[in-house]
Amino acid sequence: MASAKPLARFWEWGRNIICVGRNYAEHAKELKNALPAEPLFFLKPSSAYVREGDPIIKPYYCNSLHHEVELGVVIGKKAHAVSQKAAMDYVAGYALCLDMTARDTQAECKKKGLPWTLAKGFNTSCPVSDFVPKEKIPDPHKLQIWLKVNGELRQEGETSSMIFSIPYIISYISEIITLEEGDLILTGSPKGVSAVQEHDEIHAGINGIISMQFKVAQQSRQS
Repeated sequence: MASAKPLARFWEWGRNIICVGRNYAEHAKELKNALPAEPLFFLKPSSAYVREGDPIIKPYYCNSLHHEVELGVVIGKKAHAVSQKAAMDYVAGYALCLDMTARDTQAECKKKGLPWTLAKGFNTSCPVSDFVPKEKIPDPHKLQIWLKVNGELRQEGETSSMIFSIPYIISYISEIITLEEGDLILTGSPKGVSAVQEHDEIHAGINGIISMQFKVAQQSRQS
């Protein structure tokens, strides 16, 4: 899949981050959400990306910052209204991702019927690992993803437990939003999400494939 831009550094130039919510039944249940009949998705800006070596910043307005570990799918070429059968042809590779969520802010947004942008789209809300080429993961639905905070295991799940498969997600989204080269799709999080605090260390991985570590820092408000 030839590209003028290096897909191995998709976070530097990829335009869209599309996140699928409630794609693991146990995670939906732990947050007391109904199971979706169709994929529920939302967007993060590309400024949400953060890489290992830089901290995850807890927003000044957030009292409950939650981690959500997810498999990310990196799109390798423009995809518009693609079929499920052809969907995997548009995948360039994968990344381990975190969907950091200001949970208390999200609850307030839900209560008021407001968008989730404050809860999901803040700077550093999308930590990502190195790019993993497609060839290294023959079947993305046979992976185990996990997350530890300060050495304690918080999340562990099998991607085979996704409600909507990756081909279904790509096909569904591409009918609504044309996917571009370098775009990232977050495929949902298994159960076990919980709060992190300033100075906490997050260690996450895909068994046998890749891992990453981040420290949490607190944002100071610039008045």
